Amino acid sequence: MLAYAGNSIPVRIRIIRGSNQGAPGVDASLNDLKNQLARVGYSRWQQVSSDDVEMEFGKSTNIDLPEGEKLTLILEESSKDTVTFKVKLPAHKTFSKLTITKDKRIVHQVADERNGAAHFASIRPWP
Repeated sequence: MLAYAGNSIPVRIRIIRGSNQGAPGVDASLNDLKNQLARVGYSRWQQVSSDDVEMEFGKSTNIDLPEGEKLTLILEESSKDTVTFKVKLPAHKTFSKLTITKDKRIVHQVADERNGAAHFASIRPWP
């Protein structure tokens, strides 16, 4: 069901780090995520990277994660106001399917907690 008129969709992918070390707070670059992040069990949030990409249907987009791991996103389908991604974490041999509406973003944990911190991906279509 590829209802979107084009062959690609713009997507903003941010890698963020949550921890309980240091003073509580949220990087200014993450202010749009502040409410979502407040519900996750970490008190300090930092943006690690941000990429704006044009994702094509059925093609992989790889994002480097800290500690040498990779996040693979595949744009699977789209309708007028939603898109569905397959999110793969090859190092963990896992994948998830995420459906996101046009005006929303998903925050998804992409690395196990290490030394009191974990990494997450914020995925937003049509940023």
